[in-house]
Amino acid sequence: MKHEQSFAVSRFENRNGVTSWRVDGRLHGVRIRRNFKTQEEAAAEKAALEMKAMQSTSGMQSVTTFLAADQFREAEAVFRRLAGRPRPLSFYVEFALANYREPVTQKLLTEAVTAYVATKQHEHEQDLLSEPHLTRMKRDLKRLEKHFPGATVAELTGARLVGYFEARKAALKTYNNRRGIVSTFLKFAQQRDWVTDNPLDKIPQRRIRRRRGGAVTFTAQQAKDLMAFVEEHYPTAVPFFAICLFAGIRPCLRTGEILRLQPTHVKLDDGMIRIDAEVSKVREPRNVTIQPNLAAWLRAYPLKKFPIIPANLQHIREKVAQKFPLSHDVMRHTFISMFVAKFRSLGEAALQAGNSESIIRRHYLDLKSTEEAEQFFGVLPCRAAIVSEKAEDTPSVVPFAA
Repeated sequence: MKHEQSFAVSRFENRNGVTSWRVDGRLHGVRIRRNFKTQEEAAAEKAALEMKAMQSTSGMQSVTTFLAADQFREAEAVFRRLAGRPRPLSFYVEFALANYREPVTQKLLTEAVTAYVATKQHEHEQDLLSEPHLTRMKRDLKRLEKHFPGATVAELTGARLVGYFEARKAALKTYNNRRGIVSTFLKFAQQRDWVTDNPLDKIPQRRIRRRRGGAVTFTAQQAKDLMAFVEEHYPTAVPFFAICLFAGIRPCLRTGEILRLQPTHVKLDDGMIRIDAEVSKVREPRNVTIQPNLAAWLRAYPLKKFPIIPANLQHIREKVAQKFPLSHDVMRHTFISMFVAKFRSLGEAALQAGNSESIIRRHYLDLKSTEEAEQFFGVLPCRAAIVSEKAEDTPSVVPFAA
């Protein structure tokens, strides 16, 4: 077929002595022989005949168009992408014209995130934003950048963002958390004309059915066994576990309140732990009453000799977690539920835990009995630390009498 539909241009001498240029070849089996006065005309005819031959074998068509060559190629590419779609090209064009608004300034997502984080970092330095929230925001925005590599802020449509929120079968709470951080970021971008509107204004949060009693806690016996295990194997970490378990201080080793708590905040003689605004997760100060059993632990393992955050605490926590179900906030949840069971005061529990009464009622009310709470607040040390004046960094433990 290729041989039959090939054409050649050759020089031809007519009988009258005039030189012509001949196009010779076959198209669909028909012999074609045409003479032209100039070689350029013959070359143009040859190209036209070859185009006809190509169209007949590949399905290509010859059309007259006002489009430039690059516009015509782009149109062909778009039609190929729409192959198999239920709607014509005009539908998608109308949708884009109705929903897309060109921003004043095209801004790469990575650059926008950098500018936004710098602003929030400044707010943190002015004590307007907590460290945990800043850390969580940075982590989520870094994940957003990885999900949309090379994208501009204007390309973050509502449909694409919903796909990001639902990535990896995210739970409803995770979906809402992601949406909240991205929505605040897009408001920042809108103020700087990087987007014309916030696509999340039309996408509400997911409704979550609230259930009471959802907090995961230790039993009184588990708490006793946990402290006995730590006391026997990792005595340097006793104050950390005792304060988190019997005072409900937020225990996270990345952003928790326990990381910012200093020995000066623990006023043993006054029977109180002072949580300043700089320590508190919610930036609000509070006082936590030191229960008698916690006082016994802190006297047996004084903070002057035993730091609240001992060396290698992450490793110690991992070892303890291999033996006990030491989830993220289980020690804090245990304290709050035991406190509510013993004192039967939602208001006081909310004040000491740094939560609202509605949260205490929803998650901690009636999780524990009064009898179990008495057992919990009766967990006492079995050993007492003895610190040598010559070797204060290597304390030893001996049986303890309360």
